[in-house]
This record gives sequence, structure tokens and C-alpha cells, in this order.
Amino acid sequence: MKVPVFLFVDSMRRRFPSFRKLVLFLVIAIGMNPGLLRAQANSEKSPDPQTLQALLDRIDRLEARVRQLEAARAESPVATSPEPQRPAAPPAVVSPEPAQANPTPEHEAEPSEHAEAERMDLSKTLLRIRGFGDVTLHGDNQKGDTTSFSLGQLNLFVTSDISDKFKFLSEIVFEGGPDNLYGQPEGTRNLFTVDVERYLVQYSHNDYFNLSAGRYHTAIGYYNTAYHHSTWLQTTTGRPLLFEFEDRGGILPIHNVGVEAFGRIPSGRLGLHYVAEIGNGRSSRTPLEEEPVQNELDENNHKAVNFAIFARPSKIPGLQAGFSIYRDLLTPVAQPAVGETILAAHAVYSLTNFEWLNEALVIRHAPQGLGHIYQTPGFYSQISRRFGSYRPYFRYQYENASPHEPIFPDIALRAGPSAGVRFDASESVALKLQYDFIGLRNQPATQGLTLQLGFTF
Repeated sequence: MKVPVFLFVDSMRRRFPSFRKLVLFLVIAIGMNPGLLRAQANSEKSPDPQTLQALLDRIDRLEARVRQLEAARAESPVATSPEPQRPAAPPAVVSPEPAQANPTPEHEAEPSEHAEAERMDLSKTLLRIRGFGDVTLHGDNQKGDTTSFSLGQLNLFVTSDISDKFKFLSEIVFEGGPDNLYGQPEGTRNLFTVDVERYLVQYSHNDYFNLSAGRYHTAIGYYNTAYHHSTWLQTTTGRPLLFEFEDRGGILPIHNVGVEAFGRIPSGRLGLHYVAEIGNGRSSRTPLEEEPVQNELDENNHKAVNFAIFARPSKIPGLQAGFSIYRDLLTPVAQPAVGETILAAHAVYSLTNFEWLNEALVIRHAPQGLGHIYQTPGFYSQISRRFGSYRPYFRYQYENASPHEPIFPDIALRAGPSAGVRFDASESVALKLQYDFIGLRNQPATQGLTLQLGFTF
């Protein structure tokens, strides 16, 4: 039976996956039997020279295509798999053997092995880790202080998508120096400590209702939820005095352990949002207190509540304004219980090249049975402008506590300006130089100079 040339070529192409071998086979076959083409030409439907030329042109195009594919394959470090790509598996299950372009059946996994691999595919819940850190050189004129290099917080920001609705978030911080300035022996100042600063499981229902449980940053004002444990994210070398962390002498309950609900409020272009929180609150701030955040046990049955509302008008991008109210009951040792109310308001305008932050608050402490309320007002205003890689900034801050304040009598009056410049050496590294002047009540003013290198990785 006579087979047309194009059917013979197509049959040989399927038999020989490498088209180069196919061409070689045809050349050898024709060389050994020159009458092959003549026999085909004498068939009852013998093709004319134009048909033969078309077949030869097709062979040339296919051969050129094969050379192109082989060249692309040679440039690739790994042979192309015939199967569609899958999400990368964890390193522990990656085979050390090189991949094969066309695995034969004996190299293919058994169905049970495929099922096990599917069960072990954790690509949707793998941890994502972002790191932040800083190194600082600081000196001031305060008696007893020395000019020193210091390691700032090494912050590991860890997140994971547990499912479409549930997510996990945490901040694990390694830092040098005392974990608590109050009652900490002097010899422990150079030790490293580890703190889990945030630890949350979040449920997202929609834009209007989200729920989280764990340890979070209390939604008092703006700064505490806009800037977390990373100096690299901040314009300045440190936080305002009002929002200093509890274990560094701060007067606000920066952290809380409990649950919070947050989301948007249907309000059109006004862009209203809400935050509602309930948690353990902070412990009474005493010199012997080891941990001001009540992570495990509340000192009383009264829970702290906080409610915040703020607006982000769509017509003015970068603008946010709002207020919050916080309530708790503190029970210091050998003292009357103290009712605590914190009223805060903020108005900020923040763009890529310009920021203007303004916040004010008052802390009201009312000891039961005394009939007197101690009020501690405070505010700060910070403005900066970006010029290329440089961002000069200025901040003025103020807080004034009564010397008879039952919770933090050591704060007294602290006020003064800060000025500095931030230089972004790259997208991940920033160098800051800052001068601080802090006036104190009945004490000499403190002047300091800080050089800081912040980075993210």
C-alpha cells in the first residue's frame, strides 16, 4: 500500500518526539532507497512539484520552530514541566533531585502520594515575615547619662491568611535595655528581652464589620494605631511623649488584651469609621510593677472600654479627623480605686511628600472617696515636608501632670521642641538626625542629639 508523503511525515513525527531525529531518519531512508520518491511520484495521485515544495517548506518551518524551542529550553535553568505550575511547596518537602522535563511512569508519584502532597500544601497559610530594626547613637546633657550606641527594637511583623475570612497578625520584638524602667535593677540594662507586642486573630466579615481578639494597640487618638513598633515607619527618631510605650515611661495604656470591632460607617463621602474595644486595661502604675500590660490576669473585674470614631473625607485625600473616649477602673495597692477617663481628639493631614499631625488629650483620674479629679492635659504637633530624599521635620510636644497625680506622680511637666531631618538612602534604609529640647518642672532642661539608622528587610 502506498502512503502519501505528508501522512508518512506526520506518522514519523509522532513516533519521533525529537524532530531532528525525524529529519535524520528521512534522509537515511531516502539515501538507502532512491526509488522511494519515484514510487510515490508514480502513484495514482502523485503530487506535483508545487506540493512537494510546500511539504519541504513546512519541514523547514517545523525544524526552525524546533531549534527555537530547544534554544529557549537551553537558556532555562530548569526543564519545563508538562504539568501546570503549582504554588511552591515548603522547603522541607522539596526533592533534592533535579526536575525532569518528561518524566516516565516509573518517576511519577503514586496517587496516594499526590493526595498527601495536597494535604501538606500550606501555601495559603504560610507565615509572611517582615523585619524592622534600628541602631542609634544618642547623647544628652542630663547628669549621669553617657553618650552611647544602642540597638533599637528588632521587630518581626508576622502575618498569615488562615482562610478567606480569618487572618493572624503578630509583632515579636527583641530589644536591649530594661524591660521596665520602674524597679528594674541597674545591672539588667544591657540584657535583651523578647516581647510579643501584638498577637491577634482577625475575622473579616465585610467593610462594615471586622472582629479581632488578642493583644492590640489601643485606638486612642491617631498615632498609636498608625505607627507601631518600628522607628523606620516613623518620620522622627521616636514616638511623641504622649504615646511613649508603657515600659518606657508612657502615661497611656498603649496596649490592651481583649477584643475589638472595627469597620466603616455608611456615610457617603464623609468616610466615617468606628472602633469599639473591651479588654483588661492596664494595671496600676507602681514602682514595683513588672508588666503594665495585663496579658494573663486582670487586677480587678472591671474591664476597660474604648470607643473611637473618625472621618476620612473622599474629597480631601490624606485628611483624617476624629475623637475617642476610654474608660477603666484602676485599683492600686493600699490606695483608693481610681476611675480613669481618657478623652482624645486628632486632626492629621498626611500625604507622600507632606504631613501635619495634631493630637490633644486629657487624662482624668478620680480617686474614689476623695472628691477630687486630677487632670493631665497633653498635645503634640508635628510637621514635615519631603524634598527628594530629604525630609526635614519639626515637632512640639507638651504634657503636664499634677505632682499629686495618683497613677504617675513622677511625670510632672515635660514640654519642648524637636527638630531634625530624615534622609532616605534607599527604599529600605533611612538615616535620621534629631535635636530635642525638653523643659522640666523644677529641674534643668534636657538637651539631646540623636543619630539613628533605621531599616526594613
